[in-house]
Amino acid sequence: MAASIAFPVLAQDGTGAVPENAQARSYGGGWDCDLGYRVDGARCVAMDVPDNAYATGRSYGLGWACRHGYEEVGGTSCAAIPVPENAFLQSSGYDWQCDRGYRQDRETCVPIVLPENAYLTEEFSGTGWACERGFKALTDACVPIAVPENGYLTNSDYGAAWVCERGFFEINGRCDPVALPANAFLNHDASGPGWRCERGFAAADDACVAIDLPANAHLDRAGNSWRCDRSFQLSDGECVLGR
Repeated sequence: MAASIAFPVLAQDGTGAVPENAQARSYGGGWDCDLGYRVDGARCVAMDVPDNAYATGRSYGLGWACRHGYEEVGGTSCAAIPVPENAFLQSSGYDWQCDRGYRQDRETCVPIVLPENAYLTEEFSGTGWACERGFKALTDACVPIAVPENGYLTNSDYGAAWVCERGFFEINGRCDPVALPANAFLNHDASGPGWRCERGFAAADDACVAIDLPANAHLDRAGNSWRCDRSFQLSDGECVLGR
């Protein structure tokens, strides 16, 4: 009984004759109270729906909810959501968002100070701006990115701001040409020398030497080393028939 006093009984499970402000169920027996009313014994009594709220018809909770742009206060009323200057109410109706060119600072919207060579972003957190192509953020400014000859910008927000052109590799902040040995081709691998040997050749220091393929052996998938044919095994640099 104590629980019924603390929380209005909204379960609409009326039985018997259909009272005023109720309708017979379309299936099964009994009746349900009209929207905005709740069961009270054999009657349907009007719910106390506060201003700027509407009846939900749900059998749980308060039985009402605040309208768009309002928030519940103490389970008894709906107060307008305070929207600061230079902000607007979000489409959800539950919160606000700063106008373009402003950022949130606690419960206010302050102007975004846009440095030279920067543009506004749509991000709600952070500075609210990003640097133009060719510049990088440094404290509250956008400074030029020093790209060496034979290098180009990556347009990446993370990692290296520039990389070397194909045929060049980075060393001490510059892009030096790749010394391509005979029987090799360019391979832009950051962990390698910038080249790779053709199929049938293997790297030896700064050169590509022909692979001396023994009998009963074949080049591997990459083509820069070999392995014994099926049923043969390596022994003293040769491929011998397994026993």
